[in-house]
Amino acid sequence: MPFVIPCCKYTKNSKYLRLKPYLFVNFATIRLKSHTFSCFLLQPRQHLLLWRHCREVMQADAGRDNMCGGQETKTEYRMKFRKLFLAIGLAAVCTTVSAQSSFEVKLYSGQPPYTNGDSRDTAKVRVFLPMEKEATGRAVVICPGGAYETLSMEKEGYDWGEFFQNQGIAAIVLKYRMPHGNPDVPVSDAEQAMRLVRINAASWKISRNDIGIMGFSAGGHLAATIATRSLGEAKPNFQILFYPVISMLEGYGHDRSRTNFLGQHPGKRDEKKYSADMNVSRVTPRAFIALSDDDDTVPPANGVNYYSELYRNDVRASLHVYPGGGHGWGSKIGFRYHEEMMMDLKAWLKSF
Repeated sequence: MPFVIPCCKYTKNSKYLRLKPYLFVNFATIRLKSHTFSCFLLQPRQHLLLWRHCREVMQADAGRDNMCGGQETKTEYRMKFRKLFLAIGLAAVCTTVSAQSSFEVKLYSGQPPYTNGDSRDTAKVRVFLPMEKEATGRAVVICPGGAYETLSMEKEGYDWGEFFQNQGIAAIVLKYRMPHGNPDVPVSDAEQAMRLVRINAASWKISRNDIGIMGFSAGGHLAATIATRSLGEAKPNFQILFYPVISMLEGYGHDRSRTNFLGQHPGKRDEKKYSADMNVSRVTPRAFIALSDDDDTVPPANGVNYYSELYRNDVRASLHVYPGGGHGWGSKIGFRYHEEMMMDLKAWLKSF
């Protein structure tokens, strides 16, 4: 199996080992003495070549120390070499994913069907494909949040793309356009992203009947809107919502998201049309909902009420309310219940 070591550093005046396992991209930093090594996508035999190369460099470095009157003992050399070998081995084992690919695709080949008046605001997706032999055939379109006025593309987008990629699931991170009071703009972008995945299902090794949508905060509202209202090729097979805005009724959801999405003075009809809890039916796709009890940005009742409507309509759903964490934690390791949340999500993904 191929291995990945994103970066190995062997730097001067540092006689300690530091291994940093990041959230979704395992990243190893090796600091021992005077050289830097970087390598990517190591094939089965290549990590041994790296090990041998590091050993040769260290031996040469030890020889220079001796020539210059260095006092390094054979025991110290062996200890450093063991640390180096251990770090390379750990990095290789921890990052057993490679031959993965990510690339960007414009959402529209021509003019989009709706405009927000900002020609600089364009829609596109970044596609994260897993190794072909580890691909499950599942895919998810990811909608970052940002109150419909900005997008949190890293912690609510690209980080999760890499996470799903490492689970054998294709991820399509959507950079959708801001509505500026016209809800058709982001909704049409999300629907087009769903269609795009199904159009490319064969070449991307994706099952057309196992494509979900995921959203955070206002992106959760967009995902829930697609899950409850979209039809045909744009309809997802499952939904994943993190601390979602659900209601567009005044005083129930998130005022800034509501204003940015529907405009300053929306009508009652549009408020109900885009309140996902009011549009749940028996054909709404299954859901995973995660939020914090102390969220003072988007009332937790949004996600809870949505779950209640799913339950009332016999739609399979999983609701996870964590005791703390507030709003907007996304991929942050600093989120107090990060490990529990990741375990809950992985278990749910394996349940169907």
